[in-house]
Amino acid sequence: MKKIHNCILGIFFSSIWGIQSQSELPEKKEIPITQLDEITIISRRKLSNYQQEKIVSGIDQYLENSLHINMIKRGNYAWEPSLNNMTTDRLSITIDGMQIYGACTDKMDPVTSYVDVSNLEKVTVYSGQEGAENTNTIGGGIDLTLPEATYKNTGFKSSFDLGYETNSHYKTTGTALSYSGNNFFVSGDIIYRKSDNYYAGNNNEVLFSQFEKYNISVLTAYKISEYQSIEATYIYDRASDVGYPALPMDVSLAKASIASLAYKYQNDDTMIKDWETKLYYNSVTHIMDDTKRPDVPIRMDMPGWSDTYGGYSKMVLKKEQHSLQFNLTAHYNRSLAEMTMYPNTPDEQHMFMYTWPDVRTFNTGFFAKDKIELTDTDKLHLTTRIGYHKNTIKNQTGLESLRIFYPFISDSKQRILNSFSANYHKKTATADLSFGIGYGERAPSVSEGYGFFLFNSFDGYDYIGNPALKKEKSVDFSVKANFEKKKLKISAEAAYFHLMDYIIGEINPAISPMTIGANGVRVYNSLAYASIFKSTLNSTYTLSDQISLYTAIGFNYGQGSNGANLPLISPLSYQIQVSYKLPTFNSAIQLKGNMEQTSYSPTYGEDKTPSFAILNLTMGNQFYIKEHKTVLKYGIENILDTTYSTYADWNNIPRQGRNFFVNLSYILQ
Repeated sequence: MKKIHNCILGIFFSSIWGIQSQSELPEKKEIPITQLDEITIISRRKLSNYQQEKIVSGIDQYLENSLHINMIKRGNYAWEPSLNNMTTDRLSITIDGMQIYGACTDKMDPVTSYVDVSNLEKVTVYSGQEGAENTNTIGGGIDLTLPEATYKNTGFKSSFDLGYETNSHYKTTGTALSYSGNNFFVSGDIIYRKSDNYYAGNNNEVLFSQFEKYNISVLTAYKISEYQSIEATYIYDRASDVGYPALPMDVSLAKASIASLAYKYQNDDTMIKDWETKLYYNSVTHIMDDTKRPDVPIRMDMPGWSDTYGGYSKMVLKKEQHSLQFNLTAHYNRSLAEMTMYPNTPDEQHMFMYTWPDVRTFNTGFFAKDKIELTDTDKLHLTTRIGYHKNTIKNQTGLESLRIFYPFISDSKQRILNSFSANYHKKTATADLSFGIGYGERAPSVSEGYGFFLFNSFDGYDYIGNPALKKEKSVDFSVKANFEKKKLKISAEAAYFHLMDYIIGEINPAISPMTIGANGVRVYNSLAYASIFKSTLNSTYTLSDQISLYTAIGFNYGQGSNGANLPLISPLSYQIQVSYKLPTFNSAIQLKGNMEQTSYSPTYGEDKTPSFAILNLTMGNQFYIKEHKTVLKYGIENILDTTYSTYADWNNIPRQGRNFFVNLSYILQ
């Protein structure tokens, strides 16, 4: 393995060293400035997207291919996004700007699990405080953007998608239909996914890794005038029989209804370029159970519910050298979860508790951004957000349960949350540079503030929330550079976060656990500070019009003020990919892996994961059947059938072994 790693690093730095043999570019060549960290276009019908290995990938696979996002896996479904080595509590994750709260106390249903790639047009990723447009954040923002209506008078279009994977007999089928007129647009799609248990390397079955899901989405729009329109969207997502091999419980049902109504104004000839006002509602139901698990010490039912009502009004203006953006947001959420324990002895009474005591959250805020063109080559981006956050416990029984540990707590808590950032961008003939600083605050999540005996199978402790937690605060610094010289492109970036009053669970030996076999109880508390560092370096070298070489490497670090390493911090990672592209055919062979995880966190239940390297092969063809475009993707994942786990695999569940896949997309124009 060490020889493989040395070879990988040698190839990576050789590709960068090749820059010295290139001649200078013409002086007038310009590279556009990009203030976004990343935009991933969800275009499932394109052959040439090398990051898109499969046409009908689930949203988890799409996000995992991002350079900036890592995915934490508790099973084969509903992976949790991590950005800048921070998980969902410290991120702003929205669907087209809409706030959604998961209904699971164990994070088995992140926001991303309630959409499908068929719903989306793009995924936009911001780092740090530039991600605070929709709500306050520490680590950044991920917005899953729905498609916009188009009034092209092209009539009806439809498409069909099919996919199959051998490893878990994973089957995908979907269809979409749209109509575009001069003033009216409607589109809809439905996609169905079903997977059996998958197999790790050496044909070892990973039990309780199955799932079944379908997703339906509809968009209707009417153009009121040349510049005004009304749009309505609806998404229904339902997953059932979802296994979680890394957890002691599975999920019998996870469903969401997401609806919105928006008014849009767009006019490039006026100072107000864009104005959108949206009202939305979403409802999430999540039911955990262990009825399919053998030898359960005590059977439990753990349902959860989340309902959110909200809206926003955002505007984009252009005046002289200023491009201004404003967003006024507000939402109201209800989160309720409960647990019932059924003893194996029939004459014993069952036990009931509220694990989320009907917590109501009201959040409103105002975000402003000014992109200032200082010169043709220099730009300054300024953002600020001020927010108001209030939690209220509506369930009296749940409130009294928390008062066992916090006798004097009120049934409500309110906070003012602030953030700002400044980013300076400069471009030259061959480079694009940026430097940034930001400050942000966040309120504790529902679990951190009000959770009641939430079992964490990662470290084996029950967790209890703390209503008196302080706001978590962060100062972040970032630097980015993009360099291009003839056939070589290099991108490098680094971000450092200094978090004050860092929220994490601390052991309280005075409290006995509720879960049978638990190691003890942790109560959410605040470290004085924590430090997180993330850096990436990637390059693309074009050997010819058909062949290109892509390399990437990442380094991360995280430590608390107590001297302990933070959990779920990625070790050194790398990727090498050689791509071959023709107009109607492409292929890519990819080697990716992690070095040994040396800075792991036994304090928080983490153990060391060994190094690994896996090899993947992807190919694709584009052709026409009766003038209808057809895209075919096929390949092999984990060609060598390597048995491995990564730092992000909960309780070291092994990843999938060798897998053959084929995807087909048929488009009727």
